Amino acid sequence: MGVSLGPGIGVLIPTYNNAVTLESVLRHVISYAGPHVIVVDDGSTDGTANILSSVEGICVVSIPVNKGKGNALRTGFAEARKLGWTHAITIDSDAQHDPADLPAMARAVVEDLSAMVMGARDMGKSEIPGKSSFGNKFSNFWFLVETGIRLPDTQTGYRAWPLEPLSKIRTISDRFGFEVESIVKLAWNDTPFKVVPVSVRYDFPERVSHFDPLKDFSRVSLTNTYLVTVALLWYWPKHLLFKGGLVRILKAEFQRPEESSWRKALSIGFGFFMGILPIWGFQLMVGIPSALALRLNRVLFITAANISIPPLIPLIIYGSYKAGAPFMGENAVDLHFSRDITLSAIWESLQQYLIGGVVLAVAMGVLGTVVTFVLLRPFRGK
Repeated sequence: MGVSLGPGIGVLIPTYNNAVTLESVLRHVISYAGPHVIVVDDGSTDGTANILSSVEGICVVSIPVNKGKGNALRTGFAEARKLGWTHAITIDSDAQHDPADLPAMARAVVEDLSAMVMGARDMGKSEIPGKSSFGNKFSNFWFLVETGIRLPDTQTGYRAWPLEPLSKIRTISDRFGFEVESIVKLAWNDTPFKVVPVSVRYDFPERVSHFDPLKDFSRVSLTNTYLVTVALLWYWPKHLLFKGGLVRILKAEFQRPEESSWRKALSIGFGFFMGILPIWGFQLMVGIPSALALRLNRVLFITAANISIPPLIPLIIYGSYKAGAPFMGENAVDLHFSRDITLSAIWESLQQYLIGGVVLAVAMGVLGTVVTFVLLRPFRGK
């Protein structure tokens, strides 16, 4: 029997119909974690129960009917607290994770007992399925929007959870959305994050994944919609207005050494462009995927795109009309800022507004890019 990973640290394995790989995973985990292993059988209907009964010294929790990974994890965390654990390292039972990475995960826990440790896979490997790589980038982006924290792998199942901070949050997701919701809410409660590189395997026939691309991706998307809404209405106003978070986040993004000054400046300029472009209600819907495709800095883009906040909207509309007037000739409408900016006035001369809005958006985008680049070079040099 292997030695302990450390005081209060154990391994939690949720499993559902992974009998083909479960026994091998268990034997390897036990060689590193000793008896400090909890397995949550989430209503398996294959030979999982027989395998678990043949392995001595582990704690087995059986759920009669499959209720999803989130519920299984929540059940396992409750059992871990009963056993006196302070941290639970989760590992999947489909053999994609290597138990040999457990000591590195445990060392990261010991270095900072308050941290949430994420085992980051190398998603650039050729054997990584394209849908997994895309899903991870999608999840990473929304985690950044929801928390302001940049992580390389938010979808990993290899994590070391601090159980005390976890017990203080409330979650509503029972399936794959639980992990996303939990780490976002831990971040909202100021839990620090650490990243440990881990290996991963996808290229073997025995692996069985229960992630349904349609149903589970839809559930995770709904979870992110809920989290983004809460972030915009509660977390970000509190964080930015009362904790000085905006200055700190923007400073960190401007100082990122792996991005050139031009890329940062283009991110700001593109944000101004999309924020002013006359497609109200769809600016971020169009702009965020475009920023991703252009590999721009998403934080700087979204910040700049908020140039169209309510106090500035009348100025943008007025500027759009003025910019569009030269293109209308004798049909140009001359608005007075204090009196004529009404919905009826906009509708009556919609063409002038649309043309001017595009012109103003391009002009502000170029100006924002150039000014940011000029100001940024000496700032980054320091």
